[in-house]
Amino acid sequence: MTTTPLEQLPIPLVEWFAENARVLPWRSDPTPYHVWVSEIMLQQTRVAAVLGYYRRFMDEVPTVAELAILPEERLMKLWQGLGYYNRARNLQKAARQIMDEFGGVFPQRYEDIRSLSGVGDYTAGAIASIAFGIPVPAVDGNVLRVVSRINADESDISLTSTKEQVRAQLEQIIPVQDASRFNQGLMELGATVCLPNGAPLCEQCPAKGFCRARLTERTDSLPVKAQKKKRRVEERVVFLLFRDGQVALRRRPGKGLLAGLWEFPNELAPAANTLSQWGIDTQDSTLIGTGKHIFTHVEWRMTAYAVQVETQELPEGWVWADRSELERQYAVPNAFRSFEKTVKERLGYF
Repeated sequence: MTTTPLEQLPIPLVEWFAENARVLPWRSDPTPYHVWVSEIMLQQTRVAAVLGYYRRFMDEVPTVAELAILPEERLMKLWQGLGYYNRARNLQKAARQIMDEFGGVFPQRYEDIRSLSGVGDYTAGAIASIAFGIPVPAVDGNVLRVVSRINADESDISLTSTKEQVRAQLEQIIPVQDASRFNQGLMELGATVCLPNGAPLCEQCPAKGFCRARLTERTDSLPVKAQKKKRRVEERVVFLLFRDGQVALRRRPGKGLLAGLWEFPNELAPAANTLSQWGIDTQDSTLIGTGKHIFTHVEWRMTAYAVQVETQELPEGWVWADRSELERQYAVPNAFRSFEKTVKERLGYF
C-alpha cells in the first residue's frame, strides 16, 4: 500500500526531535502549569523573547493558586513588554476557573482544558499532549507551514477549513504513545528548520526525502496565505510631562487597545491646545523625536514632546510616577519604548 508523504513523518520526526530539541525550561519540567503559561506567552512571540519573562513569572507566580490571587497591577507589570495583554488577563481568569471549577487541580481532559479562558484548540492540544500525553494535534502556524510543504498543499492556511483539514490529517498519524514528542517536533521543525521567512533548511529536515514541496522545488511558494488587510495608520502626539523627578501617566480605558495599562498622555494629531484643555500649565516644551509602533490592525506614528510642568494637579485617572514606581508598579507598554531614553534621563537613571 502506498503511503502519503505525511504518513511517513512520525518516526523520523520523533527521532529528529529527540536529537535536536532546544533545551527550554518548560520542556525540562513539563507540568501542566508550566506548559500552559509558556504556550500563552509564546503566542505571537518568539522563544528568545519569552525566556526571561517566563523565568521571572515562575519565580514570582509558581502555582495556579498564586496566579489566581495576584493583583492585576502586578500581573500587568510582570507582563510588561510581552504585548497582547489580554493574554495575561485570560491567564488569570483561567487560573480562577481552575480554582473554582476544578478544585485547584489543572484539568486533565482535553475538553476541560479547552474550556479555560483564553485557551483555543492549539493551546489545548499542546497542553493535553505535552503535559498528559493525550494524542490530540496542536495546529499552529508552524505546523500548518510544515504540513502544507510536506503535502505541497496549496490550500490557504488562513482559512478555518484548512486548519480543520490539517488537524484531521494529523489525528490519523499522531503516535498514541509519543504524542508529546510528535507535537513538539512539528512545532520545533517549523520554528528552526522549515522557516517562515527566507529559505527553509531542507538538508536538516527529517522529511527531506518525501517532502513534496522540496522535491518539486516549491518551498518558496508554500504555504499559501491570503494577504492581510492594510493596517490603519494613526498620527499621534505624545506628551512626556515632568515635574520634580516624576513623569505623568494616565490609565487607558478598561476595554480596547492596551486596555487598562498606563501610558504617557497622547492624542491624535494635530494636538493643538491639548495641554491647556487638560488644565496643565507648562514652563517649556521640547520636541524630542518620533517613534513608531505596529499593532495587529493599527500603526501608531508618534511625535513626542518633553514638557516641564508647573501644575501639580492632574486630570482624573492620571498619576505622577517617580523612578521607583515606574520600575516596580506601573506597566507602560512597549509602544512608547522609543521615548524611554528621554524618560530615564529626566528621572535620573543616568
